[in-house]
Amino acid sequence: MPHHTLHPLPHFECHLDDEAATLLLGTALSQSLVTGMIIYLYGDLGAGKTTLVRGILRGLGYTSTVKSPTYHLVEAYSVFNLNLYHFDLYRFKNALEWEESGFSDYCGTESLCLIEWPEKGLPLLPPADVHIHLNEQDDGRSMRAVALTPLGARCVNKLIIC
Repeated sequence: MPHHTLHPLPHFECHLDDEAATLLLGTALSQSLVTGMIIYLYGDLGAGKTTLVRGILRGLGYTSTVKSPTYHLVEAYSVFNLNLYHFDLYRFKNALEWEESGFSDYCGTESLCLIEWPEKGLPLLPPADVHIHLNEQDDGRSMRAVALTPLGARCVNKLIIC
């Protein structure tokens, strides 16, 4: 059995060959998520952020259509007893829009928040437990997940063990 050394900010990196691999990673990630978590999703347009969220929702048992929140800014999903909010802040002109929209009320101990383009809402966003960076490459995508809290560390460490 491989031995993994845990350190204050565990991270996990992998290569994703295609959309199917991104969906599978989302499914694996879904198994370590709990209410109260906040995850920031970084990456250019088309890097696979919404595809990863689609995989997370599939892993949680959600079977309906998963839409990108680009035009509505947030898509809400109720899966069993979990309220998941998928935010896309790409169209924000400044961080004050986060506060003015009332979105801060969505992120609490009873929900899971996945936030695309978090840099558009900083510094007013609630702090993240995990940062996930997706980058396109010639032969697929690279993904790096970095834990920032003990809750995030448990999540990322479960990916390392998979």
